[in-house]
Amino acid sequence: MTDFQNPQHEPGSEKRMLLAFVLTMLILLVMQPFISRFTKQQAPPAAPTQPAPPPASTAAPAEAKPAMPAPAAPAAKVAGTESETVVENDLYKITFTNRGAQVKSWILKKYRDDKGNPLELVNPPAASKYGYPLSLWSYDEGLRKKLNDALYVASATGAQHAPASLTFEYSDGGTIVRKTFSFDHSYVVKAETSVYVNGSPVQAYLAWPAGFGDQTTPASYAAARIDYQAGDTIERIDAKKVSGRNTMRGPFHWAGAVDQYFAAVFLPSQPDEAAMVTLHESLEIPKDLDKPDPTKVDKVTVLGAAVGNVNGPTEERIFVGPKALDVLKTVHASLSKEELARLSPPARASAEGPNLEGLVDFGKYLGFIAKPLFLWLKWTHDHWVANLYSGWGWAIVILTLIINIAMFPLKWSSMKSSLKMAKIAPQIKAIQEKYKKYKLADPRRQEMNQEISALYKKEGANPIGGCVPMALQMPFLIAFYSMLGVGIELRQAPYLWISDLSSADPYHILPIAIIITMYLLQKMTPAGGMDPVQQKMMSVTMPIFLGVISWSLSAGLCVYWVLGNVIGIAQQMIVNRTKFGREMREHMEKQARKKAQRQ
Repeated sequence: MTDFQNPQHEPGSEKRMLLAFVLTMLILLVMQPFISRFTKQQAPPAAPTQPAPPPASTAAPAEAKPAMPAPAAPAAKVAGTESETVVENDLYKITFTNRGAQVKSWILKKYRDDKGNPLELVNPPAASKYGYPLSLWSYDEGLRKKLNDALYVASATGAQHAPASLTFEYSDGGTIVRKTFSFDHSYVVKAETSVYVNGSPVQAYLAWPAGFGDQTTPASYAAARIDYQAGDTIERIDAKKVSGRNTMRGPFHWAGAVDQYFAAVFLPSQPDEAAMVTLHESLEIPKDLDKPDPTKVDKVTVLGAAVGNVNGPTEERIFVGPKALDVLKTVHASLSKEELARLSPPARASAEGPNLEGLVDFGKYLGFIAKPLFLWLKWTHDHWVANLYSGWGWAIVILTLIINIAMFPLKWSSMKSSLKMAKIAPQIKAIQEKYKKYKLADPRRQEMNQEISALYKKEGANPIGGCVPMALQMPFLIAFYSMLGVGIELRQAPYLWISDLSSADPYHILPIAIIITMYLLQKMTPAGGMDPVQQKMMSVTMPIFLGVISWSLSAGLCVYWVLGNVIGIAQQMIVNRTKFGREMREHMEKQARKKAQRQ
């Protein structure tokens, strides 16, 4: 990834390829017993349907209403020169400038960029063009420029260590601005802001306006979203659906800008009175970051958000940090008035809203598998291999071993079912020949289905029994894909020759290994009921197809895939030496000899 390399291409294309593979595999497996019947027919593919996304709620800016008495007009309060204040704790180092009372640098000490330096979360080219973090966003463009260009008087300059508090004030007589920030030992910063113009409060929201510093490639910019939680509902708006300068009214428990691994979200103290302005801009970045060429650039989208109180003065908290579950679960939002009203008076004093775990998107449909899988992976790493080099890679290996061993009984059952289907295939064909003279709408066709069902029951065969193991493995494969795409713990995690398990194998050794191991597995596995020519074709085309799919997938997923194939080969070697395995091979050889004689 430069600092973000997964995916290396159009966001979502990996998921589309993976889903296409899943559908292809399931169709082939389900149709396997009957594939010879349909080789002469070509059914048109069904047109895919996509549900329309739910519309985002929008509203025009609310009319300003005084929330507190206007301060008396003071004398002008303007700093004479630009100065900086640096606030640090063990997690971050934030550099404020008194010009605009905004942030020039926000370094996360526990995370690194692609060059191994502490990660800078401020995006330099985007921020210089569209605004720095904790600037103020106003609907009045002239006022917005004034608020963010003015020289504020800072309560402290130089180095400050958390816990600490920092206040910036500005006044020219008509405009009065105050911004106070409080820092502790977490990733959360508390903020209180107010802007008055001619004695009346105006809406001026704190903003994170221009993406993140880990965004360096088009794919990383495209992974940005606007996320928010209202009640129990979490909404995720990708770059294509974010409207610039669109106002969304709360209540919000939290709302803000996120990318694949980091977030800058606001937690209003008064969720019912909160509003968010979504920001959508464009930026040109060099195609080659190491050798920038102004004639060779990519145009990318930059997302941001501004959140505040519609009545003017705002009190809120800001979480700026990693989307790590153990961090996010400790940060809780405030409850809305309606939620507080449902609580008993004693409970209100200590009531907390939802935490920020919803920022990690494990997937809409398979999140119930991906999240426990990730927690299991993390537990394995923390308790078994944390002290080993490439610990996250070895944790993936351990999970893969356990999953495949646990599924072996299902594979055994599948192979038995496949053998039974192969043995009764001639009888099924005879029944079909008996009734082929009748049209599909003829009631006697129902008798054919009844005879086939009776045969299945008599022989203990299940036409879809061979599909069950694959159907169970697919969710794990997709869940691994989802998990590795959002688990920040695997970002830049090394394993053997791989420097980052969340990005593609730089030498494509693993995708090639997938092709080879899948080919060997296909060759070793008898396919009862499948035509030998079709089986030979499948043993070549399917591995190549999977290799193409895996070429740009994360290395962690490829480790799971390759090791699963190796375990499958070992299991198949054991099966082939059993009585059942010999019986299966003898049946397939007999079937092949009969076909050769007929030809």
